[in-house]
Amino acid sequence: MYNWFECKIRYDKMLETGMQKTVTEPYLVDALSFTEAEARIIEEIKPFISGEFSVSDIKRVKYTESFFNETGDRYYKAKLYFITLDEKSGAEKKTAVNMLVQASELKEAVEIVEAEMKKTMIDYAFAAVNETAIMDVFPYSGDKATETTI
Repeated sequence: MYNWFECKIRYDKMLETGMQKTVTEPYLVDALSFTEAEARIIEEIKPFISGEFSVSDIKRVKYTESFFNETGDRYYKAKLYFITLDEKSGAEKKTAVNMLVQASELKEAVEIVEAEMKKTMIDYAFAAVNETAIMDVFPYSGDKATETTI
């Protein structure tokens, strides 16, 4: 399970018109703490941004599940309600969960969630599926942790 942090990177972006504009873009990084999230996002972003940049904000975000699709170029937040029955009162109980889905379009995101949920026995209902502003996601990779510097 991932421990996600949304990190906002502020930098001067060169527009197609040749003008520079200061932009703030959100990225998602898997880390154990705010300090590690900042260090990881700086390392991940360095190769992609020329010039100076800063981490303007870091906040913890909770995604119960993450579904990555290499062909997808956008990230969607799917809010679902897991429906359970209270045995004592017989009342229906809804528990809200958020899922991160990588897809090309909204319809594909819904299809991915539905396909994954078919593998479970959980009763659920969609509350919302929205496209996020997230530019890229950096899950933790154990490969980098085992590297040694000489």
